[in-house]
Amino acid sequence: MSAQRELQPRMRPMLDTDLATVMVIEDRVYPYGWTLGIFEDCLRVHYSCWVMEVDGALLGYAVLSAAAGEAHILNIAIHPDAQGKGLGRQLMLFLLDTAREHGADTVFLEVRPSNRTALRLYDSMGFNQVGLRRDYYPAPVGREDAIIMACVV
Repeated sequence: MSAQRELQPRMRPMLDTDLATVMVIEDRVYPYGWTLGIFEDCLRVHYSCWVMEVDGALLGYAVLSAAAGEAHILNIAIHPDAQGKGLGRQLMLFLLDTAREHGADTVFLEVRPSNRTALRLYDSMGFNQVGLRRDYYPAPVGREDAIIMACVV
């Protein structure tokens, strides 16, 4: 019987040279994802942009904005082939630590109500719904709300 080894990701700052792979993941994860230009802008204005590597493969990324005692998780994704292995939780824990290092005491994020997997993860990590943005996200038919969640760190 073989024991499944826990994946040991390495976090590092996102580079311009990562953007081609980031866009592949973004396009696979989100039907209405960010454009390359948005990622380039986040790097240009020095948001806290990170990639997650496992065995040298870029499998996830996140973008965090922190200022004035709070942080906002603007984007987070794990490659679909690597989901369900705890990498999203590890990336979230890293972001919460990073937010604390930037002096934040509260972290905010927005999520689609239809993204049940993400909602379960965020709930299990202490996030609570604090608001709702009506018709925020594009959807196949019309628009979808965004649940605003917050966690005290």
